[in-house]
Amino acid sequence: MGRVGTIATWTSAAVLVLAACGGGSAGADNTSGPVKVGVLTSLSGAAGAHYAGTESGVKARFAAYKAAGGKCASRGFDVVMGDDQSTPQGALTAAQRLVRQEQVYAVLPVSTYFFGAGQYAGTQAGGTPFLGGAFDGGEQWFNPKYDNLFPAMSGTDYDKAATTLGTYWKKLGGTKVAVVAYNTPSAAKAGEGAAVSAEHAGLERGYVNERVPFGTSDVGPIVLGIKKSGADVLYAPVIPETGFALATGLRRAGVEMKSILLATGYGADLLKSPPTLKVAQGVGFMTSYSPVEKNTEATRTWSTALKKYAKSTSGIPSFSQAVGWISADLLLHGLEKAGCTASQDKLMAALRADKTWTAGGLFPQPADFENKGSYSVGGPGDCTFVSLLKGEKFVPDPQGAPACGEQIPGVKVSVK
Repeated sequence: MGRVGTIATWTSAAVLVLAACGGGSAGADNTSGPVKVGVLTSLSGAAGAHYAGTESGVKARFAAYKAAGGKCASRGFDVVMGDDQSTPQGALTAAQRLVRQEQVYAVLPVSTYFFGAGQYAGTQAGGTPFLGGAFDGGEQWFNPKYDNLFPAMSGTDYDKAATTLGTYWKKLGGTKVAVVAYNTPSAAKAGEGAAVSAEHAGLERGYVNERVPFGTSDVGPIVLGIKKSGADVLYAPVIPETGFALATGLRRAGVEMKSILLATGYGADLLKSPPTLKVAQGVGFMTSYSPVEKNTEATRTWSTALKKYAKSTSGIPSFSQAVGWISADLLLHGLEKAGCTASQDKLMAALRADKTWTAGGLFPQPADFENKGSYSVGGPGDCTFVSLLKGEKFVPDPQGAPACGEQIPGVKVSVK
């Protein structure tokens, strides 16, 4: 869900299980025959509906690669799904099964709860490449000892802040920022990082609430707080339902915002709901990848493939489809760099040294896997695209197509 961490409480029981777990990918032979790929995502539980497109996104990328005659397409790709059950413990259990029992060549984590498997992935499963959406807020993505984790989506270090959002709001004429974030590690720090970015750009800090219960729709007191603060731009790393409740509440309260920016929500699902379209007018949605409405060669190719191989009527990816596609693309890129029959170690070495991957042109700048935590918001280059909902379509915001920045030196983001 973008950078929103719908992260459940990390329990002591899960910690004990982590410490007790062994295993790894020793003995797996994935250098001949089809490449066996594990996909870790939410197939059930509270987050299941938000990740319904993961499998189709992964398989669409492999299908498009085969159709295009990709260098390693002749090997074929077998996809094995792992269900995190929308819990950290479930993520751990699924990761163990994929690595130890299924003996997959690589795991593509598309999961808000992957942090539950983070220690296992970087230690006992250290011989298996993990390439996926690094939006769960887990420290595993930045641990210098874990050389097998590659953030395909963002790799955001939530302890750092970038100039990106502050500069974006300044261009829109913003003067005071409001932040509404869930009480989860990644969401709360993402919100605070946005507030720091705004202040760095010269905006004032208005209403800031980084302790909102996940999924809440009771936003009346929050709307009142934003109105009283005089804020004219809002950043909300929350799921769309909460974000739209905020937008509706602010309009009813007569509050004119220069920007309401949500960390998630861009995608075909939103356009299918007329009631949602009505309340989301003018809202901005962030993506680390180029929206298909940019109409570049890369987005046209992507959109066409989604229609053909993922049964997408619009060609606009859902969030989980996008992460699935991009994670699979990173694996393909690594295989082409390392050799189609490369060992897992050779694949990881090739990716760590590579600085050319742009997800087929969907990122404005190449990813850097050697320097962990090299960006603080969005994707490579501290860049994020902003798409505004206008009528029944998304329209790229000229000020955010993309909006890029750089890390603010000497800042360590902390939530009180």
